[in-house]
Amino acid sequence: MEPTAENFQKIASFTVDHTKLQKGMYTSRIDGDVVTYDIRMKRPNQGDYLSCGAMHTFEHLFATYARNSRYKDGVIYVGPMGCRTGFYLLVRGLTQQEAIDLVRESFAFIAQFDGEIPGSHEAECGNYRDHDLPGAREVARDMCAVLANWTPADLSYTH
Repeated sequence: MEPTAENFQKIASFTVDHTKLQKGMYTSRIDGDVVTYDIRMKRPNQGDYLSCGAMHTFEHLFATYARNSRYKDGVIYVGPMGCRTGFYLLVRGLTQQEAIDLVRESFAFIAQFDGEIPGSHEAECGNYRDHDLPGAREVARDMCAVLANWTPADLSYTH
C-alpha cells in the first residue's frame, strides 16, 4: 500500500505536547542502538525562535565540536529543527550522562567561540553569507544555564 496522508502513522515527535514543552534536553526516541535527543532551546509557539543566521552558525559550531570531541565516534548527526526551536542530536554508544556532557561541552565552546566559523566559505557551505556568531553565542550562553544541573532523570519529556 502506498503511503497517503490518510494512512500515515503519526511520528513520535508529533505526539509530544508542545504546549507544555520547556527548554532542555530530552530523549526523543530510541531506534535500536541509536538515541535521538531533542535539545529544546526555545519554548514552542511563544513567538521567540532561533534566527536563521544564529541557528546556522550554531549548527556549524555544534557539529564541528561534537565531531571532534572525545565522543566523536558516537556522534551520528547534529542538526536544527525546522521549527527553529532547537536541535536534534543522534548518538550511538554513549550513556545518557555522556550525551548530556557532550551537549554541555559543545554549548560552552559555542558560548565563548571567537574566530572564523568552520565551513563558512562559499565552497564549503550552501548559504555561507547567512551566519550570526553573536546570536549563536547568546543562545549557547542561555542553554548553558538551562542545562547546568541537567541529569539523566531530566531527559524525560515528563520530568
